[in-house]
Amino acid sequence: MRQERADQVLEIVRRSGINHLDTAASYGDSELRLAPFLAAHRADYFLATKTDERTGDGARAQLELSLTRLGVDSVDLIQLHNLVEPDEFEVAHGPGGAVAALRRARDEGLVRHIGVTGHGLRIIERHLMSLERFDFASVLFPYNHVLLRDPTYRASVDQLLDVCAQRGVAVQTIKSIARRRWTPESTAPKYSWYEPLPPSAALAHAVQFVLANPQVFLNTSSDATLLEATLDAAQGEPTAPTEQELAADADALDMAPLFDGGPLERI
Repeated sequence: MRQERADQVLEIVRRSGINHLDTAASYGDSELRLAPFLAAHRADYFLATKTDERTGDGARAQLELSLTRLGVDSVDLIQLHNLVEPDEFEVAHGPGGAVAALRRARDEGLVRHIGVTGHGLRIIERHLMSLERFDFASVLFPYNHVLLRDPTYRASVDQLLDVCAQRGVAVQTIKSIARRRWTPESTAPKYSWYEPLPPSAALAHAVQFVLANPQVFLNTSSDATLLEATLDAAQGEPTAPTEQELAADADALDMAPLFDGGPLERI
């Protein structure tokens, strides 16, 4: 995204009253695009970024680079990015791993909180394991009505939500307005790796489905053209759409889960 376009998007964010910005070291130039806005408005925002490094030295170096790119002295939340694979999990949680390094960074005041994120159907089980190993402040995972049709995934999500409620762990959700994987014949502009829902009643239903659960909050799509439609859908007291409405949306738009427990898991 060009800086001019990023500035326009961030002005929409500012006017909306949103006070949480989420980025990552691996999101291209995202941290650089946020820097001018943060120079003027840092005190008004809860700022989160992510590291995909698993060793302590790597995570510390990436965090310091993120602080430089963002133009800030500290972030409110640093997250272990997509911590799913077993070997990476053990390195991150082990001696000299990223978790210990980020804990030291928290002690030094470079970060306020430490979280963990992930994609795919396996991430819920991995988050539960992460919470056994460390007192994370937040978790992030896919959550939408199509994915939650899978009874196994739904049961795992419910288990994680129970643990998070007991321990006061914040729950972030992603992929709320995902429609499906891009089809080969699609010619639409691709501003995210999956095809999102278009501005429609279906998009509003998808947003309201998430926000009707007071325990979770919704991270918007990387497709910034849908930001205002998402914000419009989030206005007022959230009311969950009916199962019939959600089923009709899924059928009409040929919606499909982004993850299947197989090769798609590594995205």
